[in-house]
Amino acid sequence: MMTRPSLLRRLVLPGIVLVVTILSALVVFAGGSSPKSSSASSVLISSNVATANRQQQNYVAPPAAYQTGAPNSGAANSSKRVFVNGHLVAYGNKYIKYVAPPAALKSFGEALYMQNCASCHGVEANGVAANGSPDNYPNLRGLGAATIDFWIETGRMPAADPTSVQAPSRIAKLTHGQAIAITSWVNSLAPATPFIPIVNTKTSNVSNGFSLFALNCAACHTITGGGDELAKGTYAPTLRLVQPTQIAEAIRTGPGNMPRFTGNLSDKQVHDIVGYVSNYVEHPRNVGGIGFGGLGPVAEGFITLGVAAVFLLLIAFWIGERT
Repeated sequence: MMTRPSLLRRLVLPGIVLVVTILSALVVFAGGSSPKSSSASSVLISSNVATANRQQQNYVAPPAAYQTGAPNSGAANSSKRVFVNGHLVAYGNKYIKYVAPPAALKSFGEALYMQNCASCHGVEANGVAANGSPDNYPNLRGLGAATIDFWIETGRMPAADPTSVQAPSRIAKLTHGQAIAITSWVNSLAPATPFIPIVNTKTSNVSNGFSLFALNCAACHTITGGGDELAKGTYAPTLRLVQPTQIAEAIRTGPGNMPRFTGNLSDKQVHDIVGYVSNYVEHPRNVGGIGFGGLGPVAEGFITLGVAAVFLLLIAFWIGERT
């Protein structure tokens, strides 16, 4: 008959395997947390708006890059507008403030653009590459500051592989200040709105945001915001590591396969969606227990079945050894 110490030794290794399996599942499937927003945004923007002259007259608004006639929907026809020396530098309302990148950064932005972007988008940002081949890459003129800022700040540009079907989100190659500088220069070539949106998520109605998210976003990004495959190598990315400004930029500009939500969503509605995503998609409560990254009952069932199978095998092994 096997002694008790020998039996314990025979059970130590399977026990370690079980513990490692459970811990690995938790690490792999647990949802990530959102990085804290950079304080550079508020400082950079407030310095422009604080000195604005609100009494400018004879002003013509820059055209909207994406058609919208509804007020407070991302274009310059918002409740409030702020001017500096005859130029629009900000507009918006209590829900979202849209801010233009500072004009003082244009020279710096042009130099950065030539180093990082001109080889594909051309020295004039018109989509004509450095070798003179037209229409190979997108024309960046007249897209609005929000579009340029989104692609750079999310790390999709400069592209790691310009020939890929969809540029993936990754750690940004350029800093926030560099992204703002490039945005300033590109937008100066053909000024357009939307400007860069700033959203205060603390005042969002997350209940309304959830309803709007389920109606407009969940079909592609899934109800948990984890993202999903689409067609022909494209996918809806996860929303769990996205900053509020980038969420609002995506809604207003429609990057990649994503539709643009302009006149069909007001600033208040976008404000609520951003608040819901920032507070609940990125920080799920999981009141029912471990969420496993919100993959759903099928995936969670497989994980539970796997853990239970290992546990039952250990019990069977222990009974067999006793016998």
